[in-house]
Amino acid sequence: MSDAPWLRGLHTDTGYLLYRLGLRSGSLFNAGLELHGLRLRHYSVLRYLATVEGARQRELAERLGYDPSAIVSLLDDLERLRLAERKPDPNDRRNRIVVLTEAGRALLRDTVHDAARVTDRLLASLSAEERDTLHALLLRIAEPGADEG
Repeated sequence: MSDAPWLRGLHTDTGYLLYRLGLRSGSLFNAGLELHGLRLRHYSVLRYLATVEGARQRELAERLGYDPSAIVSLLDDLERLRLAERKPDPNDRRNRIVVLTEAGRALLRDTVHDAARVTDRLLASLSAEERDTLHALLLRIAEPGADEG
């Protein structure tokens, strides 16, 4: 770490450190996903869709914390790449359900090792126990409503 006083001050701010880690993590993930014509935002939509039978656009925006207009653009990209598709909602024809295609599932299978390499690179200085603890803490603070109180 640099001896610059302003940098020492920033490194005492946990929020800033999380921000910097997010930037570094996003940059590494985006570099790997670029080969597939994707960015981390696309990947997070695909990962979410892999956990559900289908999702409305509004649900995607809420669950992933994205602006609804950004979701529309991301889904347009994913449909163009044939990784996801919008289908009529059988319960309400006014809505569309977004589902993962088989090509989207295949891409996720292909990228799981890439994602693990990025995580290993980010957390290389931590022991397995420290990684587990960090993951548990991040899950706790990332839960919806965790910042309310």
